[in-house]
Amino acid sequence: MIEEKVDTLRVISGLDLPDVQATCPNIRINLTRVGVKNVKKLIEVGRTGKRPVVFISNFDVFVDLPKSLKGANLSRNFEVIDEVLQEAIEGQVQEVEKLCSQVARKLLDHHEYADRTEVLMKSQFMVKRETPISATRCHEVVNVHARAVAVRNDATPYVRKSIGAEVTGMTACPCAQDIMKDRAVTVLRDLGMEDHKIEQFMDQVPMATHNQRGRGFLCIETDDVDHVGLEKIITILKNSMSARIYELLKRGDESYVVLEAHKNPRFVEDCVREIAKKVVQEFNYLPGDAVVTIKQTNEESIHQHDAYAERKATIAELRSELKSEM
Repeated sequence: MIEEKVDTLRVISGLDLPDVQATCPNIRINLTRVGVKNVKKLIEVGRTGKRPVVFISNFDVFVDLPKSLKGANLSRNFEVIDEVLQEAIEGQVQEVEKLCSQVARKLLDHHEYADRTEVLMKSQFMVKRETPISATRCHEVVNVHARAVAVRNDATPYVRKSIGAEVTGMTACPCAQDIMKDRAVTVLRDLGMEDHKIEQFMDQVPMATHNQRGRGFLCIETDDVDHVGLEKIITILKNSMSARIYELLKRGDESYVVLEAHKNPRFVEDCVREIAKKVVQEFNYLPGDAVVTIKQTNEESIHQHDAYAERKATIAELRSELKSEM
Protein backbone atom coordinates (compact mmCIF):
# COMPACT_ATOMS: atom_id res chain seq x y z
CA MET A 1 0.00 0.00 0.00
CA ILE A 2 2.81 2.37 0.92
CA GLU A 3 4.70 1.46 -2.25
CA GLU A 4 1.60 2.19 -4.35
CA LYS A 5 1.30 5.65 -2.74
CA VAL A 6 4.99 6.34 -3.42
CA ASP A 7 4.56 5.33 -7.06
CA THR A 8 1.50 7.59 -7.33
CA LEU A 9 3.43 10.52 -5.86
CA ARG A 10 6.31 9.89 -8.27
CA VAL A 11 3.94 10.04 -11.21
CA ILE A 12 2.18 13.17 -9.89
CA SER A 13 5.53 14.89 -9.25
CA GLY A 14 6.54 14.24 -12.83
CA LEU A 15 9.45 11.90 -12.16
CA ASP A 16 8.05 9.12 -14.32
CA LEU A 17 5.88 11.13 -16.72
CA PRO A 18 6.51 10.30 -20.38
CA ASP A 19 7.79 13.06 -22.67
CA VAL A 20 4.65 13.36 -24.80
CA GLN A 21 6.15 16.23 -26.83
CA ALA A 22 8.92 13.92 -28.08
CA THR A 23 6.49 11.32 -29.40
CA CYS A 24 5.52 11.02 -33.05
CA PRO A 25 2.39 13.02 -34.08
CA ASN A 26 -0.55 11.42 -35.81
CA ILE A 27 -0.23 13.84 -38.75
CA ARG A 28 3.42 14.10 -39.75
CA ILE A 29 4.15 17.50 -41.29
CA ASN A 30 6.77 20.11 -40.45
CA LEU A 31 5.65 23.31 -38.70
CA THR A 32 7.22 26.64 -39.58
CA ARG A 33 6.72 28.40 -36.23
CA VAL A 34 5.85 27.03 -32.82
CA GLY A 35 6.26 29.04 -29.67
CA VAL A 36 4.83 31.53 -27.23
CA LYS A 37 3.48 35.07 -27.69
CA ASN A 38 3.02 38.12 -25.47
CA VAL A 39 5.72 37.33 -22.92
CA LYS A 40 5.93 40.60 -20.99
CA LYS A 41 9.30 41.84 -19.71
CA LEU A 42 10.81 45.11 -18.51
CA ILE A 43 14.10 46.01 -20.26
CA GLU A 44 16.62 48.69 -19.34
CA VAL A 45 18.89 49.87 -22.15
CA GLY A 46 22.01 51.76 -21.20
CA ARG A 47 23.08 55.00 -22.93
CA THR A 48 26.49 56.65 -22.76
CA GLY A 49 26.34 59.72 -20.55
CA LYS A 50 22.56 59.42 -20.13
CA ARG A 51 20.12 57.63 -17.88
CA PRO A 52 18.99 54.17 -19.05
CA VAL A 53 15.86 53.92 -21.19
CA VAL A 54 13.14 51.62 -19.87
CA PHE A 55 11.25 49.52 -22.42
CA ILE A 56 7.94 47.88 -21.56
CA SER A 57 8.24 44.90 -23.91
CA ASN A 58 6.23 42.02 -25.35
CA PHE A 59 8.21 39.08 -26.73
CA ASP A 60 7.08 36.49 -29.30
CA VAL A 61 9.44 33.50 -29.45
CA PHE A 62 9.31 30.75 -32.07
CA VAL A 63 11.20 27.67 -33.27
CA ASP A 64 10.54 25.45 -36.26
CA LEU A 65 9.36 21.92 -35.50
CA PRO A 66 10.17 18.76 -37.49
CA LYS A 67 7.41 16.32 -38.42
CA SER A 68 8.92 13.67 -36.15
CA LEU A 69 7.99 15.56 -32.95
CA LYS A 70 4.50 16.07 -31.54
CA GLY A 71 5.35 19.34 -29.81
CA ALA A 72 8.07 21.82 -28.80
CA ASN A 73 9.23 22.23 -25.23
CA LEU A 74 7.78 25.70 -24.76
CA SER A 75 8.94 26.07 -21.17
CA ARG A 76 12.48 26.31 -22.54
CA ASN A 77 11.52 29.53 -24.31
CA PHE A 78 10.72 31.21 -21.00
CA GLU A 79 13.93 29.82 -19.50
CA VAL A 80 16.01 31.23 -22.35
CA ILE A 81 14.45 34.70 -22.13
CA ASP A 82 14.96 34.83 -18.36
CA GLU A 83 18.52 33.52 -18.69
CA VAL A 84 19.51 36.10 -21.30
CA LEU A 85 17.81 38.93 -19.41
CA GLN A 86 19.56 37.94 -16.20
CA GLU A 87 22.91 38.01 -17.98
CA ALA A 88 22.02 41.38 -19.45
CA ILE A 89 21.00 42.77 -16.07
CA GLU A 90 24.32 41.69 -14.61
CA GLY A 91 26.03 43.49 -17.50
CA GLN A 92 24.14 46.09 -19.51
CA VAL A 93 21.81 45.94 -22.49
CA GLN A 94 23.04 48.29 -25.23
CA GLU A 95 20.67 47.37 -28.07
CA VAL A 96 17.24 45.75 -27.90
CA GLU A 97 17.82 44.01 -31.25
CA LYS A 98 21.08 42.56 -29.89
CA LEU A 99 19.11 41.19 -26.96
CA CYS A 100 16.76 39.51 -29.44
CA SER A 101 19.68 37.95 -31.32
CA GLN A 102 21.12 36.57 -28.08
CA VAL A 103 17.77 34.95 -27.28
CA ALA A 104 17.54 33.54 -30.83
CA ARG A 105 21.01 31.97 -30.54
CA LYS A 106 20.30 30.39 -27.18
CA LEU A 107 17.00 28.98 -28.44
CA LEU A 108 19.00 26.90 -30.92
CA ASP A 109 21.10 25.60 -28.03
CA HIS A 110 18.02 24.63 -26.03
CA HIS A 111 16.02 23.22 -28.95
CA GLU A 112 18.44 20.80 -30.58
CA TYR A 113 15.81 19.68 -33.10
CA ALA A 114 15.23 23.23 -34.43
CA ASP A 115 16.98 24.63 -37.50
CA ARG A 116 15.50 28.12 -37.21
CA THR A 117 14.49 30.38 -34.32
CA GLU A 118 12.78 33.76 -34.34
CA VAL A 119 12.33 36.42 -31.67
CA LEU A 120 10.03 39.43 -32.01
CA MET A 121 9.91 42.28 -29.53
CA LYS A 122 7.43 45.15 -29.45
CA SER A 123 8.06 47.88 -26.92
CA GLN A 124 7.00 51.30 -25.82
CA PHE A 125 9.18 53.89 -24.19
CA MET A 126 8.81 57.55 -23.34
CA VAL A 127 10.92 60.17 -25.10
CA LYS A 128 11.47 63.55 -23.43
CA ARG A 129 10.76 66.50 -25.72
CA GLU A 130 10.86 70.30 -25.65
CA THR A 131 8.50 72.46 -27.69
CA PRO A 132 10.22 74.64 -30.34
CA ILE A 133 9.43 78.14 -29.00
CA SER A 134 8.57 78.06 -25.30
CA ALA A 135 10.83 75.04 -24.57
CA THR A 136 7.98 73.47 -22.60
CA ARG A 137 8.86 69.95 -21.52
CA CYS A 138 6.61 67.11 -22.57
CA HIS A 139 6.77 63.40 -23.34
CA GLU A 140 6.11 61.27 -26.40
CA VAL A 141 5.47 57.54 -26.67
CA VAL A 142 7.52 55.78 -29.35
CA ASN A 143 6.68 52.27 -30.55
CA VAL A 144 9.79 50.15 -31.06
CA HIS A 145 10.01 46.92 -33.06
CA ALA A 146 12.97 44.54 -32.85
CA ARG A 147 13.47 41.11 -34.41
CA ALA A 148 16.13 38.45 -34.74
CA VAL A 149 16.26 35.22 -36.75
CA ALA A 150 18.92 32.56 -36.15
CA VAL A 151 19.49 29.71 -38.61
CA ARG A 152 21.60 26.69 -37.70
CA ASN A 153 24.81 26.69 -39.74
CA ASP A 154 27.31 24.08 -38.53
CA ALA A 155 28.92 25.39 -35.33
CA THR A 156 28.10 29.07 -35.82
CA PRO A 157 24.45 30.09 -36.38
CA TYR A 158 23.67 32.66 -39.07
CA VAL A 159 21.81 35.56 -37.42
CA ARG A 160 19.96 38.53 -38.91
CA LYS A 161 18.52 41.24 -36.67
CA SER A 162 16.36 44.28 -37.27
CA ILE A 163 15.41 47.42 -35.37
CA GLY A 164 12.58 49.79 -36.20
CA ALA A 165 10.28 52.45 -34.82
CA GLU A 166 6.92 54.05 -35.50
CA VAL A 167 6.36 57.72 -34.69
CA THR A 168 3.64 60.28 -35.40
CA GLY A 169 3.91 63.62 -37.11
CA MET A 170 1.94 66.11 -39.19
CA THR A 171 1.63 66.44 -42.96
CA ALA A 172 0.08 69.18 -45.10
CA CYS A 173 -1.43 68.39 -48.51
CA PRO A 174 0.43 70.11 -51.42
CA CYS A 175 -2.46 69.67 -53.87
CA ALA A 176 -5.12 71.51 -51.84
CA GLN A 177 -2.55 74.16 -50.93
CA ASP A 178 -1.85 74.84 -54.63
CA ILE A 179 -5.59 75.25 -55.26
CA MET A 180 -5.85 77.74 -52.39
CA LYS A 181 -2.80 79.61 -53.64
CA ASP A 182 -4.32 80.08 -57.10
CA ARG A 183 -7.48 81.45 -55.49
CA ALA A 184 -5.51 83.81 -53.25
CA VAL A 185 -3.50 85.16 -56.20
CA THR A 186 -6.70 85.87 -58.14
CA VAL A 187 -8.28 87.69 -55.17
CA LEU A 188 -5.14 89.79 -54.52
CA ARG A 189 -4.91 90.79 -58.19
CA ASP A 190 -8.57 91.83 -58.17
CA LEU A 191 -7.74 94.02 -55.15
CA GLY A 192 -5.06 95.76 -57.19
CA MET A 193 -1.93 94.22 -55.64
CA GLU A 194 1.11 94.07 -57.92
CA ASP A 195 2.51 90.65 -58.87
CA HIS A 196 5.89 91.14 -57.16
CA LYS A 197 4.07 92.08 -53.94
CA ILE A 198 1.87 88.99 -54.26
CA GLU A 199 4.97 86.84 -54.69
CA GLN A 200 6.56 88.37 -51.58
CA PHE A 201 3.39 87.75 -49.60
CA MET A 202 3.22 84.10 -50.70
CA ASP A 203 6.83 83.57 -49.64
CA GLN A 204 6.03 84.78 -46.13
CA VAL A 205 2.54 83.35 -45.61
CA PRO A 206 1.95 79.82 -46.96
CA MET A 207 -1.61 79.07 -48.02
CA ALA A 208 -4.13 77.01 -46.10
CA THR A 209 -4.53 73.30 -46.85
CA HIS A 210 -5.91 70.22 -45.16
CA ASN A 211 -3.71 68.28 -42.76
CA GLN A 212 -3.13 64.69 -41.73
CA ARG A 213 -1.67 62.98 -38.71
CA GLY A 214 1.06 60.82 -40.18
CA ARG A 215 2.41 57.56 -38.82
CA GLY A 216 5.87 56.80 -40.14
CA PHE A 217 7.54 53.40 -39.78
CA LEU A 218 11.17 52.57 -40.53
CA CYS A 219 12.89 49.24 -39.93
CA ILE A 220 16.42 48.20 -40.94
CA GLU A 221 17.55 44.57 -41.05
CA THR A 222 21.27 43.75 -40.93
CA ASP A 223 23.71 41.03 -40.01
CA ASP A 224 24.28 40.55 -36.29
CA VAL A 225 27.60 42.44 -36.32
CA ASP A 226 26.20 45.68 -37.76
CA HIS A 227 24.89 48.55 -35.64
CA VAL A 228 21.87 50.74 -36.38
CA GLY A 229 21.06 53.49 -33.89
CA LEU A 230 17.45 53.54 -32.74
CA GLU A 231 17.57 57.26 -31.98
CA LYS A 232 18.76 57.96 -35.54
CA ILE A 233 15.79 56.02 -36.90
CA ILE A 234 13.40 58.06 -34.76
CA THR A 235 15.01 61.35 -35.86
CA ILE A 236 14.77 60.38 -39.55
CA LEU A 237 11.08 59.62 -39.20
CA LYS A 238 10.29 62.87 -37.40
CA ASN A 239 12.18 64.97 -39.95
CA SER A 240 10.54 63.33 -42.96
CA MET A 241 7.02 64.66 -42.44
CA SER A 242 5.80 68.25 -42.82
CA ALA A 243 6.27 69.05 -39.12
CA ARG A 244 6.81 67.46 -35.74
CA ILE A 245 3.93 67.33 -33.27
CA TYR A 246 3.93 67.74 -29.49
CA GLU A 247 1.71 66.68 -26.62
CA LEU A 248 1.69 70.18 -25.11
CA LEU A 249 1.84 73.46 -27.05
CA LYS A 250 1.86 77.11 -25.96
CA ARG A 251 0.48 79.73 -28.38
CA GLY A 252 3.89 80.48 -29.87
CA ASP A 253 4.61 76.75 -30.30
CA GLU A 254 1.28 76.18 -32.00
CA SER A 255 1.92 79.01 -34.46
CA TYR A 256 5.37 77.62 -35.23
CA VAL A 257 4.16 74.05 -35.84
CA VAL A 258 1.29 75.10 -38.12
CA LEU A 259 3.51 77.49 -40.12
CA GLU A 260 6.27 74.87 -40.38
CA ALA A 261 3.87 72.25 -41.72
CA HIS A 262 2.36 74.56 -44.33
CA LYS A 263 5.80 75.75 -45.48
CA ASN A 264 6.75 72.11 -46.01
CA PRO A 265 3.74 70.33 -47.60
CA ARG A 266 4.22 66.63 -48.39
CA PHE A 267 2.21 63.80 -49.87
CA VAL A 268 2.37 60.40 -48.22
CA GLU A 269 4.65 59.35 -51.11
CA ASP A 270 6.96 62.30 -50.40
CA CYS A 271 7.41 61.12 -46.81
CA VAL A 272 8.53 57.63 -47.86
CA ARG A 273 10.97 59.01 -50.41
CA GLU A 274 12.36 61.49 -47.88
CA ILE A 275 12.89 58.69 -45.35
CA ALA A 276 14.69 56.60 -47.98
CA LYS A 277 17.02 59.47 -48.86
CA LYS A 278 17.86 60.15 -45.22
CA VAL A 279 18.53 56.44 -44.57
CA VAL A 280 21.07 56.32 -47.39
CA GLN A 281 22.75 59.48 -46.08
CA GLU A 282 22.76 58.53 -42.40
CA PHE A 283 23.64 54.84 -42.71
CA ASN A 284 26.19 55.02 -45.51
CA TYR A 285 28.43 52.52 -43.67
CA LEU A 286 25.93 49.65 -43.83
CA PRO A 287 26.55 46.75 -46.25
CA GLY A 288 24.49 46.62 -49.43
CA ASP A 289 22.38 43.65 -48.29
CA ALA A 290 20.86 45.59 -45.36
CA VAL A 291 17.08 45.55 -45.89
CA VAL A 292 15.13 48.79 -45.42
CA THR A 293 11.36 48.76 -44.84
CA ILE A 294 9.51 52.09 -44.91
CA LYS A 295 5.79 52.62 -44.36
CA GLN A 296 3.80 55.81 -44.08
CA THR A 297 0.12 56.11 -43.20
CA ASN A 298 -1.61 59.50 -43.26
CA GLU A 299 -4.98 59.80 -41.54
CA GLU A 300 -6.93 62.12 -43.81
CA SER A 301 -8.90 65.04 -42.38
CA ILE A 302 -11.28 65.68 -45.32
CA HIS A 303 -11.68 62.07 -46.44
CA GLN A 304 -12.91 58.96 -44.65
CA HIS A 305 -9.97 56.90 -45.89
CA ASP A 306 -6.25 56.94 -45.07
CA ALA A 307 -3.40 57.50 -47.53
CA TYR A 308 -0.61 54.91 -47.55
CA ALA A 309 2.79 54.38 -49.20
CA GLU A 310 5.50 51.79 -48.70
CA ARG A 311 8.96 50.80 -49.93
CA LYS A 312 11.04 47.74 -49.12
CA ALA A 313 14.49 47.41 -50.67
CA THR A 314 18.12 46.68 -49.91
CA ILE A 315 20.19 49.72 -49.13
CA ALA A 316 22.25 48.96 -52.25
CA GLU A 317 19.11 49.32 -54.38
CA LEU A 318 18.24 52.63 -52.73
CA ARG A 319 21.79 53.92 -53.22
CA SER A 320 21.61 53.07 -56.90
CA GLU A 321 18.25 54.82 -57.38
CA LEU A 322 19.28 57.90 -55.38
CA LYS A 323 22.73 58.28 -56.92
CA SER A 324 21.72 61.36 -58.89
CA GLU A 325 20.04 62.90 -55.80
CA MET A 326 22.99 62.72 -53.44
